[in-house]
Amino acid sequence: MFLVFRWMLRLFTGLVALSLLAGVILYYFLSRSLPDYNEDFTIAGIEAPVEIVRNNDNVPHIFGQSDPDVFFALGFAHAQDRLWQMMMLRRTVQGRLSEAFGPRTVKVDELMRRYDLYTLAQESVAVQDAATMAALEAYARGVNAWIGQVNKDARGRGAPEFFLFSNEIAAWQPADSIAILKLMALQLSGQLQEEVLRARVSLLLPAARVGDILPDDPTQGVMALPEYSQLVPGVVPSSAPLRVAVNDVLSPFPERGFAGASNAWAAAPSRSAAGGTLLANDPHLGFSAPTVWYLARLELQSGAVIGGTIPGIPAVLVGRSAALGWGLTSSYADDQDLFIEEVNPANPEQYRTPDGWKEFVTRRSIITVKDAAPVTITLRWTDNGPVLPGSHYDIGSVTPAGHVAALSWTALTGADTSMTAVIRMMGAGSVAEAVEAGRLVVAPAQNVMLADQSGVALQLMGALPKRDPAHQSKGRMPSPGWVAANRWQGVLPYEDNPREVSPTSGLIGNTNNKTVDRPFPLHVSYDWGDTQRIQRWLTLMKAREVHTRESFIEAQLDTVSFTARSLLPLIGADLWFTGEAAPDGTPERLRQRALEILAAWNGEMSEHLPEPLIYQAWVRALQDRLIRDELGPLADTFTHVEPLLIERVYRNVDGASVWCDVVQSAVVESCSDLARMALDDALLSLSESYGPNPESWRWGDAHQATHDHPVLGSLPVLRYLVNMRQSTSGDDHTLLRGKTKGEGANPFLNVHGAGYRGVYDFADPDSSVFITSTGQSGHPLSRFYDDLGELWRRGEYVPMSLDPDLARAAAVGVTELIPAAE
Repeated sequence: MFLVFRWMLRLFTGLVALSLLAGVILYYFLSRSLPDYNEDFTIAGIEAPVEIVRNNDNVPHIFGQSDPDVFFALGFAHAQDRLWQMMMLRRTVQGRLSEAFGPRTVKVDELMRRYDLYTLAQESVAVQDAATMAALEAYARGVNAWIGQVNKDARGRGAPEFFLFSNEIAAWQPADSIAILKLMALQLSGQLQEEVLRARVSLLLPAARVGDILPDDPTQGVMALPEYSQLVPGVVPSSAPLRVAVNDVLSPFPERGFAGASNAWAAAPSRSAAGGTLLANDPHLGFSAPTVWYLARLELQSGAVIGGTIPGIPAVLVGRSAALGWGLTSSYADDQDLFIEEVNPANPEQYRTPDGWKEFVTRRSIITVKDAAPVTITLRWTDNGPVLPGSHYDIGSVTPAGHVAALSWTALTGADTSMTAVIRMMGAGSVAEAVEAGRLVVAPAQNVMLADQSGVALQLMGALPKRDPAHQSKGRMPSPGWVAANRWQGVLPYEDNPREVSPTSGLIGNTNNKTVDRPFPLHVSYDWGDTQRIQRWLTLMKAREVHTRESFIEAQLDTVSFTARSLLPLIGADLWFTGEAAPDGTPERLRQRALEILAAWNGEMSEHLPEPLIYQAWVRALQDRLIRDELGPLADTFTHVEPLLIERVYRNVDGASVWCDVVQSAVVESCSDLARMALDDALLSLSESYGPNPESWRWGDAHQATHDHPVLGSLPVLRYLVNMRQSTSGDDHTLLRGKTKGEGANPFLNVHGAGYRGVYDFADPDSSVFITSTGQSGHPLSRFYDDLGELWRRGEYVPMSLDPDLARAAAVGVTELIPAAE
C-alpha cells in the first residue's frame, strides 16, 4: 500500500512540475509580444528621429519633426499595443473573418461583402487631399514597421491571440484606415432596423397604437403615414421577433437600441467660473476588452493635439488642442432608406425603375472559410444600393414575393472625404475653422460639440439625404424603389445641417435628443436617441449660474434617473400605502416591503442600492405585460423599457390606456391591476436570483459592466483572464449611461456606455482630464490591459496635459525611432 501511495505521490508531483513547466513555457512565448517601451529602433520610413514618450498612464506623447513622422509613430504605437484589435477591425470590414474563425462567421462575412464597404474605401483613397494621403501613408508605414519587427525578432507573433488563430498579417494600406471609419459608421447606424420594425408593427396594430409603442418625440408633430399594406401590397403580417441575420459576438451589425449614443455639453466664458470655455464629452459604444478607444498625444506642426484615437485610424477623433476642443454625439440622422425593388418576372436579372426594367449590377465574391469549402456569393446592386438578404433585420418579413430589398445609405460611396475632414479638424484653430472642416464629412453623421478660447458651438457634420417632399413613407418605412418620388435626389447642402453657434444662454448640449423641429424633408430624423437624459441635463445646467470643470464632471457622472422619478408616481399611484400589512412570507408582504423601499427613493441609480433593481425589474415586467398580448413574439424585439410608451399608457394619451386590458382574458384589467401584477412578477424573479430579502439586493450585482474579449472571452478558463466585470451605477436613462443588455438570463448587465470620458477647461487647458474604460494595451498579460478600468468605474480621470515635462515625469518608457541609413 505504501508503495502505491509513493508512486501516486511521485506521479502527482511530476504532473505538477510538468504543468508548472508548461505554464512557464507558455508565459514565455505569450509574453514575447509584450513591447519594451524603453527599446529604441533604427527603422526605415521616417525622415528624422521620433520620440514616443509614454507617461505613467501609458499614454504615448509623440514628438517628431514632421507630421508624417508623427503619424508613422502613431501607427507604430497602435500596432505595438493593439495589433490584434486592428487586424480584427480590418478583417471585419473586409468580410474576411471566416479565414480565421471558420463557418461560424460566414454570415457576417457575407453581409459585409454585400455592403461592400472595403471596396468603397479603396475608391475613396483617390479623393483625399495631399495632407491626408501623407498621413495615411505614413501611418501605414508605421504599422508595417512594427509588423516587420515582430517577424524579424520573433516577438510572439505580435499578440497572444495569433497563437490560436491565423497569424497571417497583410501589410497595412491607407484604404484600411478609411474602411475602419466606415465600419464605425455601420456600428452607429440604426435607421434600417427601425424602418423594418415600424412596418412590422403597422401591419399588426392600428395607427394610433403604433404611435404609442414607437412614439415620436412629444414635442414634434408628425403627419400621418400610409398603412404599410397600402404602401407595399402583398406582405403578410408576422409576429416573429425582429433579429439581425447573425447573432455572433463578432458581428458589427448593432441590435436595436445599440446603434450609438453619447453626451456632450459646453459652456461659453460667460457661464464659466474661471472665464474660459468648458467642454465635456463621453461617446458611447459597446463595451469590449480592450475598449475601442486609445489615448494619445500628437505633436503636429499646427500644434499639439491630445485625446481619444481608434487603433487603425491616424487621428484624434475626440479631444483637444491648445486652442480647440471637440466632442462627438450620435446625431441619429435618418441617413438610411430601405427600398423594395420589384424583380422582372420574365428576367430575374432585372428590376423595375421609374424608367422601366434595368439590369442589376452583379459581381461574384468568394469567401475563404477555415477548415471548410469556400463560399461563393453573388453581389447585386440597384440604383438605390446593395440588395440585402431577407434574413437581415428580418427584411424578408416586409418584402412581398417577387421583390427584393436594397439599401440607400450615405456611407455607400466611393467619394468619401470624411478622413480628410478628420485630419483637418486636428489642425483647426477655432470653432469657425472646425465647422468648415466638417463640410467634408460624409459618414457617420455626428453632432460635433466645439469649444475654442472664446465660444462654443454644435454642428451636425455628415451627409443628409435630399428627399422629395412627396416621399410616400417620408423615409420611415420601406418604400417602392420604382417610384421616383421615393428616390434620393442627392444630399442636402451643408448649410442645411443643424448648427448652433454662441447661443445667448452660453450653454449648449446634446444627449442624442432632438436638435431641430423642422418639417420633412429638412427634419434630420423622426427617431431620436434620447428623450430622458436631456431632462436631467437641463436640471443640472440650470442649477448653477456658472460652471466649473468639477460641475461638468459631476454632470458626466450623474446617476439620478429622471425616468424613474417620472414613471414610478404614475404606475404606483394606486399601490402605495394601501391595505393592512400582509403576513410575512406572502407575496403581498413582499410587494409592500418593495413599495416601502421605493417610497423613500430619490431615483439615484446607485450600484449599492436595491431600489434601482426593483424599479428596473418592475418597469421591464410591466412593459412586457402591456405589449405581449397585442404583439406576441414580436414583443421580444422591445428589449428595453420605452418610457414614452408607459407614460402615454398611464396618462391615457389618445386612449393609450387600452394597452392595460389583456385582450385574451374575459376580465377587463385596469392599469393599476397590471402594475400590481408586474411588480409581483418582478419580485418573484428577483427573489429567485438574489434571495428573499429585498433590503439586501444590490443594483451593482446585476448591472455589471461587461468588458469582454470578443474572441477569447467565451473560452473556458481564459475568460477569467481576459474579461473584466465591474459593479456599476447608472442605467439606460441616466447621464452616467450604462445601457443594459435587455435580454437573456442577465438582462441588466451593463454592455454599452462611455468607453471614453473627457472634460476640457480652456481657462487652464492642462487641468483638462480624460479616461478610458479599460487600459491602453490589448495584451492580457500587460499591466496596462485594465489599469484604467478601476479609475473609470470609480469616476476618476487622468491628466490630459500637453506639457512635455509632465509627460516625461515618471514615464513608463521612452522609445526613439531612428531613421535607417539608406
